[in-house]
Amino acid sequence: MDLDLVIRNGIVVTASDIWPNCDIGVKDGTIVAVGANLPVRSCTKELQAEGAFVTPGGVDSHVHLSQWADTYSSGGDDPAKTIVTDGTIPNIENFAGDTYDTGTRSAIAGGTTTIITFACQLRNDDSLIPVIEEYHKITNGKSYCDYSFHVILSNPTPTILEKDLETMVKEYGISSIKIYMTYKALMLRDYEILDVMYAARKLGITTMVHAENADVIEWMTTHLEAKGMTAPHHHGTSRPPIVEAEATNRVISLAELMDTPILIVHVSGGQATKIIRDAQTRLLPIYGETCPHYLFLLADSMKKDGFEGAKCVCSPPIREDKADQDAIWQGIKNGTFTTLSSDHAAVKFHHPRGKQKGLEYGNQPQGKFQYIPNGLPGLETRLPLLFSGVLSGRITPQKFVEVTSTNAAKLYGLKKKGSIGPGFDADITIWYPQESFKPFALTNEMLHHAIDYTPFEGVEFKNWPRYTIVRGKVVFREGEVIGEMGYGSFIKREKSSLAGPRDVWLSEWRP
Repeated sequence: MDLDLVIRNGIVVTASDIWPNCDIGVKDGTIVAVGANLPVRSCTKELQAEGAFVTPGGVDSHVHLSQWADTYSSGGDDPAKTIVTDGTIPNIENFAGDTYDTGTRSAIAGGTTTIITFACQLRNDDSLIPVIEEYHKITNGKSYCDYSFHVILSNPTPTILEKDLETMVKEYGISSIKIYMTYKALMLRDYEILDVMYAARKLGITTMVHAENADVIEWMTTHLEAKGMTAPHHHGTSRPPIVEAEATNRVISLAELMDTPILIVHVSGGQATKIIRDAQTRLLPIYGETCPHYLFLLADSMKKDGFEGAKCVCSPPIREDKADQDAIWQGIKNGTFTTLSSDHAAVKFHHPRGKQKGLEYGNQPQGKFQYIPNGLPGLETRLPLLFSGVLSGRITPQKFVEVTSTNAAKLYGLKKKGSIGPGFDADITIWYPQESFKPFALTNEMLHHAIDYTPFEGVEFKNWPRYTIVRGKVVFREGEVIGEMGYGSFIKREKSSLAGPRDVWLSEWRP
């Protein structure tokens, strides 16, 4: 057998199996053989896994790159366009977040080989096609890893629902959309959500939903401000768990009415988790996603001195009750959560268009939480954080692979991603042999993003990806990014291979 790459003596893990003392053979960017003691006649490169875990490259299906942060705050108005037609970010010197090159660089440094980011339609966009084309321009030639897009739908006109979505699926290979139940610049009314679900069902589109009750958030925010309760940690006060739970229950009810599969993104607490689980036990095609910050952080991270708590402001907020954290872990173990994504929506802390925007209003040093851009950096730390759950025995290696790679590939139609086997892309993460790895406390300086902090500063890691391989090419090696910007390719996706509509209806109405 003539190979471009062979990986020797690894503990190869898929979502269903573990194979010790296993080799992987790669030719032309594709896995061609998996087994013990593979016979090789010639090989361009050989890597010794030395008995370490070898997992499929991570698939992070919820990543925000090259987007203005203004969109994602309670007090945010319609933002400036994310990109312009020549494929550049306007006023790049004022851009506070990760661009496609810095974001994907950090992805491969953390073992992620495929990301799905968001092309965002704004309120005044009357077509999705220019939105997709513009986002292609800004991402083309900038990615270190393979990538695809979701489309954020904020203006679902009849033309968009009847024509553009079909073009999006059939010509652009984009088979998923995201809708919001909160944020002024993006949110849809229930009537509009039903319109979107109706169109998505006909085309086999996966619909992602940010589920929070916007009216409750607005009411709480207004009354908290009247009492002078505006510090970063009051962001969590304005969004108690019931805000997420009510919206989750409501959108699942709408999805049941329309017989449409949906994914509830970034679930933060036990109430919403239970609602999703209950829907799944009724065999509804309802999927759940959560994030590492809900597994590893609590709300006291927003109560740091001064304005430091703004670093951990995200929506839904990090919860105060450890019971919520435990419920998320249980949801990972029992299958309630289909995927674990980073929801990397990072902005700098020391930047006027970053977290500091929360200090623009009023003269109090605590700022106003409603103007703090929401989101955390987490693309690079996603896999190592959850892998610590494997090392502690909290989850199995197979479950780790399932929620960080395999399920995302299935849910979003990435047919050659998410597993290790003949015919799959050679996207592989090789970890360090456990006995030779020296634990370390993370500092932001160790990371490869463009953000000036990490919410996981000081967290001890007991393993980290040693090699990251994208389509047979080693792009990260022992702490060093050796891949090239532009190597990553856009992937046209197919429809989800997970359960779809059931053709079960609640009334005489049929689509």
